[in-house]
Amino acid sequence: MAPLTWRHHTLLQALLSRGPLPERDFHDLFTAMSGKNPANDKQLFSDTLGKINKELGYLHFDLRACINQYDGTVYYGVVNTIADEESKLGSKYSVPQIAFYKGLLEAIVQEGGNDGSISSIDALNVRIDNQVVIADNTQDSQSRLPSSITNFLFSQKEKTLSDLIQDRWLAHTSAGKIGLGIRSFLDLRSWFHGNDIPSCVVCNEAGIKASTCPSEACSVRIHNYCLKKKFSQRKAPRACPGCATEWPRQEGEDDAGEDGNDPGEGQEAPTAPSAERSSRRKRKAVKAERVEEAEEAGPSTAVPRRSSRSAKAEAAESAREASSSGAPQPARSSKRRKN
Repeated sequence: MAPLTWRHHTLLQALLSRGPLPERDFHDLFTAMSGKNPANDKQLFSDTLGKINKELGYLHFDLRACINQYDGTVYYGVVNTIADEESKLGSKYSVPQIAFYKGLLEAIVQEGGNDGSISSIDALNVRIDNQVVIADNTQDSQSRLPSSITNFLFSQKEKTLSDLIQDRWLAHTSAGKIGLGIRSFLDLRSWFHGNDIPSCVVCNEAGIKASTCPSEACSVRIHNYCLKKKFSQRKAPRACPGCATEWPRQEGEDDAGEDGNDPGEGQEAPTAPSAERSSRRKRKAVKAERVEEAEEAGPSTAVPRRSSRSAKAEAAESAREASSSGAPQPARSSKRRKN
């Protein structure tokens, strides 16, 4: 296999130095490097990422894409494929900070419900002593916790929370709560599956921020952006794939397509040529109605129009005769000649 070129190195360097990039920015970077548009040259784009990942695999890294479940934006980033969160945070964060992140992660995915977020107050009140594993489970294990855990102050939690948001492990949601950041979505895919986090039935990714079936007895979850794809067709039944319960429309979902002007059951929408022919027939019918009305009205309405035209023609003929015989022009024309 040929070694990686400067183009591959540039893509990697951009992701490593700038962090996860939105799909649009990553595509623009790829176009600048290769001169090709990923939307049109999908095979080249796929082959390029595959070649990079083959080399990164030896180091337990992977270049992958994921979706920010809070806004539906696709991101690309380089992630660690070792399935534990300590290995991802250990290079920068201390033991109590890692424990705090683990507590926040569990609170968001387990206690945050289908909203996938918790309030800032709840985040700062997360306990970290139960995130540290003691070798022997004796009654005095609490007293044997590291002092860095027991002495982890509220102000230290505030600083750590701010750092986690800045590093994009966590993020502020549109409602002002604390949710997972894009780096958590990228890196913790295996952790989500290993901890039995309910998955979206459409894309099979963890349903952190997702809609749940209206039936309390059903556990089906679907991401909001997956809902739009699944129920995009107007005639598609809006039924839960698990229990067939009718799925309610989400806030802001477009339902303009179900108005009274749409073709009914068993009818097909007219194609562009047939619609144009129909419009022409309507215009001809309108013209025919006008002609018929004029004929019914008699000569009192039609003749004056023709006589008016005749009068105008006679006046124009007289003016031409007067001009050819040398008759004086109107005063306005005479003044122009003098000037």
